[in-house]
Amino acid sequence: MSFGILKGKKVLITAGPTKEAIDPVRFISNHSSGKMGYAIAEAFLKQGADVILVSGPACLSISHPKLKLIKVESASDMYLACCLHFEEADIAVFSAAVADYRPKNIAAQKIKKDEASFVIEMIKNVDIAAEFGKHKLPDQISVGFALETNDELAHAISKLQRKNFDMVVLNSMNDANATFGYDTNKVSIIGRDLHKKEFSLKSKKEVAADLVKEVSRLVMNRELLENTFISPK
Repeated sequence: MSFGILKGKKVLITAGPTKEAIDPVRFISNHSSGKMGYAIAEAFLKQGADVILVSGPACLSISHPKLKLIKVESASDMYLACCLHFEEADIAVFSAAVADYRPKNIAAQKIKKDEASFVIEMIKNVDIAAEFGKHKLPDQISVGFALETNDELAHAISKLQRKNFDMVVLNSMNDANATFGYDTNKVSIIGRDLHKKEFSLKSKKEVAADLVKEVSRLVMNRELLENTFISPK
């Protein structure tokens, strides 16, 4: 296999859901399978990149000499794992479906159903992508995901700008066979110039390959720009 411009690049990827404990047996989570993030990791590995995959709970397996797999449970765990590796990353892809909130207090014992109802007070988790967006260096590339249910483009552009992404991958809950759990996805990729590139419904492996191609183009353009020497007059 011939490797391209991504050979030797360090890529940090988050994938899957997070679990936020309520008590020792219950938790809050979402329907993310991790399939998209794992496919992205495989696509980068195929191009010779060194990949650090920080994965929430997912029933998936992946193995490669250039892969470091870090398994985590909660959003806080995922953030701490990313803290250890973000600085060394040339490229970061935030594809995990991280819980926005967690219970303020975790019960030490299983909560019994003594009452007709009970209230869980929630507090905000750290926004992992936004936090690293504040510290991203000019030569680092950051990619985010936006899964939306309404006003998709506006929300995706807002996320692109707020979190200092170089590109955002937008997919909609309104598209059939293109969200959690499926082996297929339908996305659009939006760059800093707000140009929107639309893709048809494809397997998640094909979507991952498309994304890696877009990242490769961005890397190549930046390196060409850096290597361009303008002689003084």
